[in-house]
Amino acid sequence: MARETGRKLIAQNRRARHEYHIDETYEAGIVLTGTEVKSLREGRASIVDGFAHIGDGEVWLEHVHIPEYSQGTWTNHASRRSRKLLLHRAQISRLIGKTREPGYTLIPLALYFSDGRVKVEIALARGKREYDKRQDIAEREAKRDMERALRQRNR
Repeated sequence: MARETGRKLIAQNRRARHEYHIDETYEAGIVLTGTEVKSLREGRASIVDGFAHIGDGEVWLEHVHIPEYSQGTWTNHASRRSRKLLLHRAQISRLIGKTREPGYTLIPLALYFSDGRVKVEIALARGKREYDKRQDIAEREAKRDMERALRQRNR
């Protein structure tokens, strides 16, 4: 059997970029059981409610929903259990320092297969205020209007 290559997206948190200012992103491995990987290969997961926290010098992913594997037996996993993230010690130390600052949090942006291994992209983020969200929407609409005008002008 040939080995997988490339990146295959499983789940994405689109709301995160709307709700937070993304300062830094990290790619982390994730500790999973066999039935969790099989369920992810079916493309079923939700990271919308997820967040990460640091406890005892380790990074943990919480509230990520990986449904039970359909052909699983008594060895099936709990769908919303805590999962350990695999990062380098220097990255964890940096995250510990940054998350102690007020307003910073760790959120998952994407869950994907990278060369056959499950990875999660986590972000160090600050929450946006309501006026920041309105400003982003206004900028996006202005950009869309400019592109529309340019397309009509080029016809």
